[in-house]
Amino acid sequence: MMQNILNHKSLFLLILILAIISLLIFSANSLGMQYYEKLDFVTGLVTASALNVRAGPSTNYKVVTQVYKNEYIRVFAKVGNWYVVQTDNDFIGAVSKDYVRPIYPDSNTNIGNNSSETEMIGDLTNDEKETFNLINEQRVAAGLPALLIDDEVQNVARTKAQDMINQGYFSHTSPTYGSPFDMLKNYGISYRTAGENIAGNSSNTGAVNAWMNSEGHKANILNNSYNYTGIAVINSTKYGKVYVQMFIGR
Repeated sequence: MMQNILNHKSLFLLILILAIISLLIFSANSLGMQYYEKLDFVTGLVTASALNVRAGPSTNYKVVTQVYKNEYIRVFAKVGNWYVVQTDNDFIGAVSKDYVRPIYPDSNTNIGNNSSETEMIGDLTNDEKETFNLINEQRVAAGLPALLIDDEVQNVARTKAQDMINQGYFSHTSPTYGSPFDMLKNYGISYRTAGENIAGNSSNTGAVNAWMNSEGHKANILNNSYNYTGIAVINSTKYGKVYVQMFIGR
C-alpha cells in the first residue's frame, strides 16, 4: 500500500513538472522564445543572497517562494535566461540562471587535479557520492580544502547508519556502539579531532541544505581542522534516507 502511495505521488509530481514546463514554454513563446533547452546537470547552487522563484520565466510573473544563498535546487530545463526548478520544499517555478551555479556530477572529485582523490571515492554509492560532492562544494565555496574519504571512517559511518535503522533510533549515541568517538576508537581509528552529522531526509540536497541551515552541523562541515570523512546514505522507510557523516582531523 505504501509503495502504491509513493508511486502515485511520484507520478503526480512528474505530471505536474511536465505541465509546468509546458506552461513555461508556452509563456516563453509569447515572449519571442522558440524552445526550451535540456541541461547536462540536475543540481544547482544558489549564489544570490535571496533568489525569487517565479511562476513563469519573466519578472512579470508573481513570486511563489524564495531560495537562499548556498541552498541547492533541482534544475529541469532552461527557458531563455531562466531555469525551471524544484525547491527543497517542493515549489516548482522559474529562477534567473544568472544566480544559479550548475553542480555537475563528480565536480569535486578532481579538486587540485589530484588523481588519488578520485580513487578514494570509487566505492561510494551514487547517493553517498552526490552528498559527498555537495558537502565539498560548500567547503570550497568557503575557501576550505575539500575533504577526502577515509575507507575506515566510511565503514564506521555505514555501520552507524545501519544501526540507527535496525535499532529504530535517531541519535549521536548508539545503544550498540556508544558515542561517535567511542566507535572510532573501538574500530582502531586514530584522530586529533572528530565530529558527526546525522540526518533523516528524502533527498541528498535536502539533507545538505538542512545541515547548512543548522549552526552546529554547518560548523562541522566548514571546520578547517577536519580533512577526512566517511558518509553513509541508507534507505529508510521512516525518513526516506538516513545520513551519517563522520569527520576526523589528523
